[in-house]
Amino acid sequence: MTSDAYRPSPLAQVGSEATEDRWTLVFVRDLRHPPEKVWRALTEPGRLSAWAPYTADRDLSEAGGVTLTMIDDEKPQDMVAEVVRADPPRLLEYTFGTDLLRWELAATGDGTRLTLRHTVQDRDMLPKVAAGWHICLDVAEKLLEGQPIPPIRGAAAVDFGWSELNDQYAQRFGVPNTGLPDHLKDGDETS
Repeated sequence: MTSDAYRPSPLAQVGSEATEDRWTLVFVRDLRHPPEKVWRALTEPGRLSAWAPYTADRDLSEAGGVTLTMIDDEKPQDMVAEVVRADPPRLLEYTFGTDLLRWELAATGDGTRLTLRHTVQDRDMLPKVAAGWHICLDVAEKLLEGQPIPPIRGAAAVDFGWSELNDQYAQRFGVPNTGLPDHLKDGDETS
Protein backbone atom coordinates (compact mmCIF):
# COMPACT_ATOMS: atom_id res chain seq x y z
CA MET A 1 0.00 0.00 0.00
CA THR A 2 1.27 3.51 -0.75
CA SER A 3 0.77 6.72 1.17
CA ASP A 4 -0.92 8.24 -1.92
CA ALA A 5 -4.22 6.65 -0.85
CA TYR A 6 -3.87 7.95 2.73
CA ARG A 7 -6.59 10.18 4.15
CA PRO A 8 -6.56 11.30 7.79
CA SER A 9 -8.84 9.47 10.18
CA PRO A 10 -11.48 11.42 12.15
CA LEU A 11 -10.18 13.81 14.81
CA ALA A 12 -8.93 12.20 17.99
CA GLN A 13 -10.20 12.93 21.46
CA VAL A 14 -7.93 15.74 22.68
CA GLY A 15 -7.56 18.01 25.66
CA SER A 16 -4.92 20.15 27.29
CA GLU A 17 -3.55 20.68 30.75
CA ALA A 18 -1.63 23.71 31.99
CA THR A 19 1.40 22.78 34.11
CA GLU A 20 3.26 25.76 35.59
CA ASP A 21 4.72 27.52 32.52
CA ARG A 22 4.08 24.64 30.10
CA TRP A 23 1.17 22.98 28.32
CA THR A 24 0.38 19.30 27.90
CA LEU A 25 -1.49 17.89 24.93
CA VAL A 26 -3.67 14.94 25.96
CA PHE A 27 -4.27 12.87 22.82
CA VAL A 28 -6.43 9.73 23.13
CA ARG A 29 -6.73 7.10 20.45
CA ASP A 30 -8.32 3.65 20.51
CA LEU A 31 -6.34 1.04 18.60
CA ARG A 32 -7.55 -2.41 17.56
CA HIS A 33 -4.40 -4.14 18.78
CA PRO A 34 -3.29 -5.52 22.17
CA PRO A 35 -1.03 -3.37 24.38
CA GLU A 36 1.97 -5.68 23.83
CA LYS A 37 1.85 -5.10 20.07
CA VAL A 38 1.38 -1.35 20.47
CA TRP A 39 4.27 -1.29 22.98
CA ARG A 40 6.64 -2.83 20.41
CA ALA A 41 5.67 -0.14 17.88
CA LEU A 42 6.46 2.53 20.48
CA THR A 43 9.77 1.11 21.66
CA GLU A 44 11.55 -0.93 18.98
CA PRO A 45 13.75 1.30 16.78
CA GLY A 46 12.90 -0.50 13.52
CA ARG A 47 9.17 -0.18 14.12
CA LEU A 48 9.44 3.34 15.54
CA SER A 49 11.20 4.65 12.43
CA ALA A 50 8.38 3.23 10.27
CA TRP A 51 5.85 5.75 11.63
CA ALA A 52 7.36 8.34 14.03
CA PRO A 53 9.26 11.57 13.23
CA TYR A 54 12.34 10.04 14.87
CA THR A 55 14.12 6.80 15.54
CA ALA A 56 16.12 5.66 18.56
CA ASP A 57 19.59 4.21 18.94
CA ARG A 58 18.22 1.51 21.26
CA ASP A 59 15.00 -0.10 22.41
CA LEU A 60 13.04 2.30 24.66
CA SER A 61 11.76 -0.45 26.98
CA GLU A 62 14.28 0.39 29.71
CA ALA A 63 15.01 3.62 31.59
CA GLY A 64 18.21 5.48 30.77
CA GLY A 65 19.89 7.64 28.19
CA VAL A 66 19.02 7.36 24.51
CA THR A 67 19.70 9.26 21.31
CA LEU A 68 16.61 10.08 19.28
CA THR A 69 17.35 10.98 15.67
CA MET A 70 14.82 13.34 14.12
CA ILE A 71 14.08 12.12 10.61
CA ASP A 72 11.24 14.51 9.77
CA ASP A 73 13.18 16.75 7.40
CA GLU A 74 16.09 16.58 4.97
CA LYS A 75 18.85 16.61 7.59
CA PRO A 76 18.60 14.00 10.37
CA GLN A 77 19.33 15.56 13.75
CA ASP A 78 20.41 13.73 16.89
CA MET A 79 18.85 14.69 20.23
CA VAL A 80 20.03 13.44 23.59
CA ALA A 81 17.01 12.07 25.45
CA GLU A 82 16.21 10.15 28.61
CA VAL A 83 13.74 7.34 29.12
CA VAL A 84 12.36 8.38 32.50
CA ARG A 85 9.92 5.51 33.01
CA ALA A 86 9.34 2.25 31.19
CA ASP A 87 6.70 -0.11 32.55
CA PRO A 88 5.98 -2.58 29.70
CA PRO A 89 3.37 -2.64 28.23
CA ARG A 90 1.58 0.10 30.16
CA LEU A 91 3.69 3.26 30.47
CA LEU A 92 6.55 4.85 28.56
CA GLU A 93 7.85 8.32 29.40
CA TYR A 94 10.86 10.09 27.91
CA THR A 95 12.29 13.49 27.21
CA PHE A 96 12.15 14.78 23.66
CA GLY A 97 14.32 17.88 23.43
CA THR A 98 12.68 20.26 25.91
CA ASP A 99 9.40 18.33 25.62
CA LEU A 100 8.20 15.33 27.60
CA LEU A 101 6.31 12.42 26.01
CA ARG A 102 4.24 10.08 28.16
CA TRP A 103 2.55 7.13 26.44
CA GLU A 104 -0.10 5.32 28.52
CA LEU A 105 -1.54 2.03 27.24
CA ALA A 106 -4.70 0.53 28.73
CA ALA A 107 -6.18 -2.76 27.56
CA THR A 108 -9.73 -2.52 26.26
CA GLY A 109 -12.06 -5.33 25.28
CA ASP A 110 -10.83 -5.31 21.71
CA GLY A 111 -7.51 -3.49 21.81
CA THR A 112 -5.69 -0.62 23.47
CA ARG A 113 -6.62 2.87 24.57
CA LEU A 114 -3.49 4.89 23.88
CA THR A 115 -3.17 8.19 25.74
CA LEU A 116 -0.28 10.40 24.72
CA ARG A 117 0.62 13.31 26.98
CA HIS A 118 3.02 15.58 25.11
CA THR A 119 4.25 18.52 27.19
CA VAL A 120 5.39 21.59 25.23
CA GLN A 121 6.51 25.10 26.09
CA ASP A 122 3.92 27.15 24.17
CA ARG A 123 0.16 26.72 24.00
CA ASP A 124 0.07 27.52 20.27
CA MET A 125 2.07 24.30 19.68
CA LEU A 126 -0.82 22.11 20.88
CA PRO A 127 -2.69 21.94 17.54
CA LYS A 128 0.55 21.50 15.57
CA VAL A 129 1.64 18.63 17.80
CA ALA A 130 -1.85 17.08 17.68
CA ALA A 131 -1.92 17.25 13.87
CA GLY A 132 1.53 15.68 13.61
CA TRP A 133 0.79 12.84 16.02
CA HIS A 134 -2.59 12.30 14.35
CA ILE A 135 -0.91 11.51 11.03
CA CYS A 136 1.94 9.54 12.63
CA LEU A 137 -0.51 7.38 14.57
CA ASP A 138 -2.60 6.80 11.44
CA VAL A 139 0.59 5.43 9.83
CA ALA A 140 1.35 3.40 12.99
CA GLU A 141 -2.11 1.86 12.84
CA LYS A 142 -1.49 0.73 9.24
CA LEU A 143 1.80 -0.81 10.40
CA LEU A 144 0.04 -2.60 13.27
CA GLU A 145 -2.59 -3.92 10.84
CA GLY A 146 0.14 -5.45 8.65
CA GLN A 147 -0.64 -3.01 5.82
CA PRO A 148 2.23 -0.53 6.23
CA ILE A 149 2.46 2.68 4.28
CA PRO A 150 5.58 4.84 4.06
CA PRO A 151 6.04 7.27 6.96
CA ILE A 152 4.38 10.68 6.56
CA ARG A 153 6.33 13.24 8.54
CA GLY A 154 7.87 16.68 8.45
CA ALA A 155 7.02 19.06 5.63
CA ALA A 156 5.65 16.15 3.54
CA ALA A 157 2.74 15.86 5.99
CA VAL A 158 1.32 19.10 4.57
CA ASP A 159 0.46 17.16 1.41
CA PHE A 160 -1.50 14.63 3.48
CA GLY A 161 -3.89 16.85 5.43
CA TRP A 162 -1.65 18.29 8.16
CA SER A 163 -2.80 21.88 7.57
CA GLU A 164 -6.48 20.95 7.79
CA LEU A 165 -5.88 18.89 10.93
CA ASN A 166 -3.87 21.74 12.46
CA ASP A 167 -6.75 24.12 11.75
CA GLN A 168 -9.37 21.76 13.20
CA TYR A 169 -7.32 21.07 16.34
CA ALA A 170 -6.62 24.82 16.75
CA GLN A 171 -10.40 25.37 16.78
CA ARG A 172 -10.81 22.61 19.38
CA PHE A 173 -8.15 24.20 21.61
CA GLY A 174 -9.40 27.74 20.98
CA VAL A 175 -5.98 28.96 19.87
CA PRO A 176 -4.99 30.78 16.68
CA ASN A 177 -3.72 28.67 13.81
CA THR A 178 -0.15 29.89 13.39
CA GLY A 179 0.71 27.49 10.55
CA LEU A 180 3.77 25.32 10.24
CA PRO A 181 6.27 24.99 13.07
CA ASP A 182 9.36 27.14 12.47
CA HIS A 183 11.65 24.18 11.78
CA LEU A 184 9.49 23.16 8.80
CA LYS A 185 9.11 26.58 7.20
CA ASP A 186 11.26 27.21 4.17
CA GLY A 187 10.90 30.95 4.04
CA ASP A 188 7.23 31.11 3.07
CA GLU A 189 4.13 30.34 5.07
CA THR A 190 2.49 27.14 3.78
CA SER A 191 -0.65 27.16 5.89
